Amino acid sequence: EGDTVARLGGDEFTIILEEIRSVQYVAKVAEKIFDILSKSYLLETTDVNVSPSIGISLYPADGRNVDILLRNADAAMYYAKKSGRNNFQFYSAEMNAQAAKRLAMETSLRRAVEQNEFYIHLQPQIDLRKQKVSGAEALLRWNSEQWGHVSPAEFVPILEDIGLIGEVGEIVLQQACEAFMSLKDKLDPDFQMAVNLSGRQFHGGQLASFVRSQLAKTGMSAKNLELEITESILMDDADLAITTLNELAELGVTIAIDDFGTGYSSLSYLKRFPLDVLKIDRSFVRDVNDDADDAAIVDAILAMSRRLGLDVVAEGVETPEQLAFLQAHDCHRVQGYFFSKPLILTEFVDFVERDIKCS
Repeated sequence: EGDTVARLGGDEFTIILEEIRSVQYVAKVAEKIFDILSKSYLLETTDVNVSPSIGISLYPADGRNVDILLRNADAAMYYAKKSGRNNFQFYSAEMNAQAAKRLAMETSLRRAVEQNEFYIHLQPQIDLRKQKVSGAEALLRWNSEQWGHVSPAEFVPILEDIGLIGEVGEIVLQQACEAFMSLKDKLDPDFQMAVNLSGRQFHGGQLASFVRSQLAKTGMSAKNLELEITESILMDDADLAITTLNELAELGVTIAIDDFGTGYSSLSYLKRFPLDVLKIDRSFVRDVNDDADDAAIVDAILAMSRRLGLDVVAEGVETPEQLAFLQAHDCHRVQGYFFSKPLILTEFVDFVERDIKCS
């Protein structure tokens, strides 16, 4: 009673607490909000989960007028997001510098889209049966005039927050198709060019149409395009996912689940969706020689995939011991720094033309 809840816009809300007794009291209110929002709720026929990020500013320590208090709470909220969501942060003066940098980076990213500053690197995928390069994953890169080479881990979340990830994802898909066609004569006829899809792309309703147009525009065969989707994206809206995946399957593209084993806890979707490939997450591959649990998980994924008729790609292969384990357990394809870092196009051509030794 006496407190206020208001919607600022989009998915941002403000709570004004009056006559607070202590900072600890504010923290307890934030924790109560998390407790309430941690419970899933039913939206039509879909279970929805919310991951709130809360930024807190205090009067008068963090500002003596509404504009400053809101700005500082906003800075704290972005810090909470950066810290992994599902947490709250009290404002501190250091956050202003971080907020200023983020705002500047948002501006740079918008300009980067307009000026075509994004490009791709290709990380080779090796077929362990044929002992040759059988595919590549197209990985987004950004070289900014202001910031230099920026890690995708830093700029991709910002693209998601400001709503540009779908547009940039289309740029990646377009460049990947063009890269394949420029290399086609040097590649295996069944070569797979893998492209990651964002949730915004996948749920936007125009994905199949855009893929079809890019294939037609570049002359690329659908059989050579592999689209990677995470488990969490699929399960955001299972009914829409089935529709979209069926549309893509009708085009003839290959559909892969990226980071398999780290997302959705149920395996029932494997029989519901038209899938072709599972990509074993690098977190399982990393300790496969030292951790019995990781070894068992990788072995189980490979065995299950064989039963279901699915291909498998193991990510993050960095040592000969990891490779030997995967070969012994009949893994189909691998990628990782043991073979190659992500490469620019000319480097990738050189890599393909060299003999690849997998033993």
